[in-house]
Amino acid sequence: MSIEIPAGRTVALVGPNGAGKSTLLRTWLGFERPTRGTVSVAGMDPSRRRGDAIRQLGYIPQQPALYDELSVEEHVDLASYLRPGFDRASALARIDELGLPRRSRADELSGGQRAQLGLSLVLAAGARTLLLDEPLASLDPLARLSFLRVLRREADAIGATVVVSSHIVRDIESACEDVLILVGGRVRLSASIDEAVADHRVTEADRTAADEEGLVGRFPGEMGELSLIRGERARPGQGRVPSLEELVLGYLAGASAHASVGAM
Repeated sequence: MSIEIPAGRTVALVGPNGAGKSTLLRTWLGFERPTRGTVSVAGMDPSRRRGDAIRQLGYIPQQPALYDELSVEEHVDLASYLRPGFDRASALARIDELGLPRRSRADELSGGQRAQLGLSLVLAAGARTLLLDEPLASLDPLARLSFLRVLRREADAIGATVVVSSHIVRDIESACEDVLILVGGRVRLSASIDEAVADHRVTEADRTAADEEGLVGRFPGEMGELSLIRGERARPGQGRVPSLEELVLGYLAGASAHASVGAM
């Protein structure tokens, strides 16, 4: 299945651990070569023109690539030296707004502060496509909210395209417009969140035949097992509109069940 990330949109890349989320992001960066198919960044093959592709991209791994012995401001100076077009003034303004101590070394920062520093550096680099690989995994709930607030505000201000990977939907739901569900290295769904949610229904599993046409998957709910059904296949009045988390759970469960049957 081919995918195209819409320009100017914020995309939730979701899937279980080991689904291939990091590998997909690394192919866009030119760190990995696809075993099949092709990858394009602004019309370029990043494995062949990595330098040109990298200039189009900003990247934040799960653990920001910071130097423990350098201060916050020294990181800004280093980025200014290494990255043409880096906006030092905007980076420092954002750092001051976030309350990051300029003179503190990276190893003196909390996990949330390190994440905010990494985000500030990436945003000031001027890239119009941002790739974030599980950036919230080590943050507490308040730090996650702060990170996402700054990300969405700044991305909207510069019209950036953003892909945020996570295996926890609730972490990124409020900041994203589109969803890309990846399981076992395969794309299971790629759509706008509003359209995807509207095009499916959730019903109690005991009211859904196991072989019913349009059944995506069965997954546990708070009050019992639920079924996710494609809306065009649902009977009139059947079920309700799912939440994004239920949509993702349905596709993950369906992919897992399909893999289990194929292995028998």
